[in-house]
Amino acid sequence: MFCLVIFLGLYVYMALALQPIANKTKTENSWLAWIPIVNIVLILNIAKKPIWWIILFFIPLVNIVKAIIVWMGSRKHAPSRVGGAWGSSSQSRTW
Repeated sequence: MFCLVIFLGLYVYMALALQPIANKTKTENSWLAWIPIVNIVLILNIAKKPIWWIILFFIPLVNIVKAIIVWMGSRKHAPSRVGGAWGSSSQSRTW
């Protein structure tokens, strides 16, 4: 039961993070962030990668490499101030 609560919490966090990124990159159907497996299609659309890459996400070890490539690609196409950790590295801080 504890693992289910942790998994559900992580899933909600991921969907809440992905939906604003999709909105700010003007990707259609940002609500796809809430549907399991289909949210991979949304991430691929944000990163401007081919949809057939979804097949690679189901191959062990290859999925880790492709996930890193897709997330880096989505960062490249996102505005500099999407929020969270994405925008924090480009901000200059004055103390």
